[in-house]
Amino acid sequence: MKWLRISSALTGIAACSLVLAQVVPHARQAGAVLAAQDDPPALSELKLDAALANNDRLVQDNIEAALHEGDADLADSFVALARDRNIALPDDLLSRVADAVKVENSSAHFARRFATGLVTGNADDVASLSGTVAGDLFVIGDIRDVVREGKHLAMGEDTDRLVLGLATAGLAVTAVTYVSAGGAAPVRAGLTLVKDARKVGRLGEGLAAWAGRSAREVVDTPMLQNAVASGSVLRPGETMSAIKAAFRVEKAGALVRLGKDVTRVAEKTGARGAMDTLRIAEGPKDVSRAARLAEAQGGKTRAIMKVLGRSALLLVGGAFDLALWLFGAALTLFGLLSSIKATTERLTQAWCDRRRARRLRRAQAAAEAALASAAATA
Repeated sequence: MKWLRISSALTGIAACSLVLAQVVPHARQAGAVLAAQDDPPALSELKLDAALANNDRLVQDNIEAALHEGDADLADSFVALARDRNIALPDDLLSRVADAVKVENSSAHFARRFATGLVTGNADDVASLSGTVAGDLFVIGDIRDVVREGKHLAMGEDTDRLVLGLATAGLAVTAVTYVSAGGAAPVRAGLTLVKDARKVGRLGEGLAAWAGRSAREVVDTPMLQNAVASGSVLRPGETMSAIKAAFRVEKAGALVRLGKDVTRVAEKTGARGAMDTLRIAEGPKDVSRAARLAEAQGGKTRAIMKVLGRSALLLVGGAFDLALWLFGAALTLFGLLSSIKATTERLTQAWCDRRRARRLRRAQAAAEAALASAAATA
C-alpha cells in the first residue's frame, strides 16, 4: 500500500511534467502577447512570427497577389518585410516587383494620377493624394463637396453628412494653413484622406460612425444651409467665408487629432497605407495605434497590416484564450509541485518507517540476546 502511494505520486510528477512541457510554449507566447497588448509594434512582431511559422510561403504568395492586383507598393512592402526577416525570394519575383515600382513611380504615371486626384478628389496613392490635397488647399475640392452635399441636405435628399462635415472642417483648417504658412498642412492632408476614404467606401464602419458624430458636432447645420444656398464654386472667397462661419472650432479637437494621426501613417506608408488603416479602424484610437506602428515599422507596415488586419493594432477577441493558456500552465505547475511535495513526503515517511523498523529489530535482537545470556548464566 505504501509503495502504491509513492508510485501514484511519481505518476503525477511524470504526467504533470509532460503536460507542462506542452503548455509552457503556448503560455509563454500568451504572456508575451498580453504584455504587448498596448504596444502595437511589439504586438505585431509577435503575431507576425506566429503567422510566418504557420505558412512559409506567406510572403511570396502575398507578393504574387499584390502584383496581380496592380498594387506595386504593397508588393514592395512585402519585399521589405522579407528582407527584414531574412526570407529568401526568387530573383525573377524581385525583378518583377522592381519593374512594377519603377512604372508606378514614373513621371508620366505620377502626373496622370495627380491630375485624377485634383479633378475627381479621390486618392489611392501618393500622386493622386497630392492632387487631392492641392485641390483642397485651393478650396476647390472642399467647396465642391460642401455645395454638393449641402444642396442635398437643403432639398431633403440623401446627404453624406460625414463628407459634408469633413469638407467644412477642411475649409476652416485650410484657412489656418495659409495663416500659419503651412503649419496646419498635416491636418489638412489627413482630413482629405478620411474624406476620400469615405467617398470610395474604404472607411471602417466604426470609424465612420465616430467621425460622423464628430463632424455633426462641429457644424452649425442651419447656418451651413444658408451658406450653401447662396454659395458657389465660382465665388470661392465668399463661399468659404460663409461656410467657415458655420464651423465650430472649439469642438473640432477630435477631428484635428484624427487628421494628424492619419497623416503620420501616410508619411511612413503612403496614401494607400493610410487608406488600409482607415478601412480596418473602428475608432480614432485604432488610427493612433496604427500611427505608432507605422513610425516603428516604416515601409513594412502595409505588409504587416495585410497579413494581420486589425489584430496588428490590438488584441481582437483573443484575451480570454490567452488567459486560459496562462491559467492552464499555472494549474499544471501547481499540480507538478503538489506531486513533488507528495512524493517527497511519502518517500521521507517510508525512509523514517524503515529506520524505525530497523531500530526495533535491533532492540529486539539485543533484548533476546540479553535474555539468552541471562538464561545461560542461571
